[in-house]
Amino acid sequence: MIGERIKSLREKKGYSITKLADLAGVSKSYLSYIERNVQNNPSLQVLAKIAYHLDTNMEYLLGEELAPKVSVEDVLDEEWHSILRDAVDEGMSSGDFRALKELVRSHKWKDEGLVPGKKKTSNIIILHIDH
Repeated sequence: MIGERIKSLREKKGYSITKLADLAGVSKSYLSYIERNVQNNPSLQVLAKIAYHLDTNMEYLLGEELAPKVSVEDVLDEEWHSILRDAVDEGMSSGDFRALKELVRSHKWKDEGLVPGKKKTSNIIILHIDH
């Protein structure tokens, strides 16, 4: 599984096995062994180097069902660039963006009714069992 994921990501990036081996600082034969599942227990240090150059993370390579990291360029279209430029022009700092990201991640903006038109919801479930 690790080898298949590495090979798939390597090919998507257009890297030869030699190119990725050079970037990650591992031998071409060792990388080939990993990709062909001959070596199915590479060290975490090797996986970290490979993951870095494939723009992913070790968790994905190890079989977690997380998607690989997405490049900012793949996500930010002109509308996003415009929104970010406006925010920076209006004085938002990188710390403000981080705080906003944490607020969105925590879902407090939903729970505290900070979204106009959204009702505050409850996580209470009532279960009724008839005997």
